[in-house]
Amino acid sequence: MIFNQEHWMQKALALAELAEKQGEVPVGAILVKDDEIIGQGYNQPISNHDPSAHAEIIALRNAGQKIQNYRLVDSTMYVTLEPCAMCAMAMVHARIAKIVFATKEPRTGAGGSLYQLLQHSGHNHRIEIVEGILQQQSSELLKRFFRSKR
Repeated sequence: MIFNQEHWMQKALALAELAEKQGEVPVGAILVKDDEIIGQGYNQPISNHDPSAHAEIIALRNAGQKIQNYRLVDSTMYVTLEPCAMCAMAMVHARIAKIVFATKEPRTGAGGSLYQLLQHSGHNHRIEIVEGILQQQSSELLKRFFRSKR
């Protein structure tokens, strides 16, 4: 069965909700290859005392271990928030094919909002970008989280 982008983004949103329940910024990520989840993660920098424990990085690490390769070619990352520079460059190095993100991050986004690292002409690999899938749900989750912190 071939799933659509909304299906995978719903799974990423469920992970983002797990992050929120743990007091983390609610971001979730799913890495899919051949219509199968090969990696997943949610934000955990606070609980893990690790500034690199973003949802995307955890999903990439999880996938690398699962397929026993640091190159994750022909895979698609579904993430609830536009990636930061660290996450974007990790995806470029992993050679993922596509990123689908729900909502833009105007302050730190590296998929076109602040920087464009996913398709930078200086890189030897460029990642296809799809944005706006379940944008409203992701945006509301983030807004609710930050309202609760004020």
